[in-house]
Amino acid sequence: MAFPNNSMLRALFLLVLVSVAHAGGKAKESSSAPAEGGGGSCDGGTCDITKMGATAGGKTDCTKAVQEAWTSACGGTGKQKIMIPKGDFLVGPLNFTGPCKGDVTIQLDGNLLATTDLSQYKANWIEILRVDNLVITGKGKLDGQGPAVWGKNSCAKKYDCKILPNSLVLDFVNNGEVSGITLLNSKFFHMNVFQCKDMVIKDVTVTAPGDSPNTDGIHMGDSSGVTISNTVIGVGDDCISIGPGTTKVNITGVTCGPGHGISIGSLGRYKDEKDVTDITVKDCTLKKSTNGLRIKAYEDAKSVLTASKIHYENIKMEDAANPIIIDMKYCPNKICTASGDSKVTVKDVSFKNVTGTSSTPEAVSLLCSDKIPCSGVTMDNVKVEYSGKNNKTMAVCNNAKGSSTGCLKELACL
Repeated sequence: MAFPNNSMLRALFLLVLVSVAHAGGKAKESSSAPAEGGGGSCDGGTCDITKMGATAGGKTDCTKAVQEAWTSACGGTGKQKIMIPKGDFLVGPLNFTGPCKGDVTIQLDGNLLATTDLSQYKANWIEILRVDNLVITGKGKLDGQGPAVWGKNSCAKKYDCKILPNSLVLDFVNNGEVSGITLLNSKFFHMNVFQCKDMVIKDVTVTAPGDSPNTDGIHMGDSSGVTISNTVIGVGDDCISIGPGTTKVNITGVTCGPGHGISIGSLGRYKDEKDVTDITVKDCTLKKSTNGLRIKAYEDAKSVLTASKIHYENIKMEDAANPIIIDMKYCPNKICTASGDSKVTVKDVSFKNVTGTSSTPEAVSLLCSDKIPCSGVTMDNVKVEYSGKNNKTMAVCNNAKGSSTGCLKELACL
């Protein structure tokens, strides 16, 4: 999935800042600085949204109560907690803006339901800006209620489409944690991580139908030190997508499917994109995804950048299509020139112990650029076999340089 790109994310970020400063109606309770004091209707550093006016049932607008809980908690010193108890709470757009005076935990035991009235949204649903040491945890759900609006998504027809609201957006968050919760049926991306450092995402479930449009599970861009572990993702687009400017990412114990796989990119679509480096994906399973491990870059890239030091290990494929694919000619919506001069370099990529079955005969596709070939690609014990009966397992390796050891003989193309 190529939407939204980092340039668009920056524009959305600026838009949110403007909306925070000038918003009316439900967003008035948001501010660009924490409220003085903290406490208010909070008890001993715990802000229970039901004590601030929120009513369960999923029909009454609880935006004001949740926003006021944030204002109080962010303005309080020491450890602060926002308690969302069991029950369904309908809310519109929420702006949780820091910096905060203390450390805030959002305890999500109940479910937040996003309004389906698109006129209420300036950009995203839950936007968290410039907050350090944030924790979002619990067994509750963030339900984007996407089925009501997916029909308004035109991105399959035109690239410059109107972006629907992402569910959970973390901008400039450092030392944060998201754990235990479920993200369900987002209108667009379920979680977007932008310019964050040292984030931990663990024991999370992300769920949407396999045919839901642009419902990426977790997207990140211009971020570093992101760890994703023990997470189950089944969506209509990339399970995880790693955008430009991202470094030091560790992904372990993730199950992906349905979805478009675990992707790096797309890369090179816009100017001034930065390198992607030091990415590790281990002990993951891909089940009937339309791609497996994918690196994708535009042939007519606008940026000069490099994707390097990428390591995949102990990956199980269960009828995944295109289990291993480096696609340097990525071009959705046919928006690219027929043949462009690639400016993206892919190097030092290793695949170790990748096993299982493929739903496509091409278990390995290294479609690199003739202008800038892929280099330093290694395959060690790659044994993925086509599960169908009408063809044989094969590899397609174009303009890729490297080595293969202990692989299925049909896949030893390096």
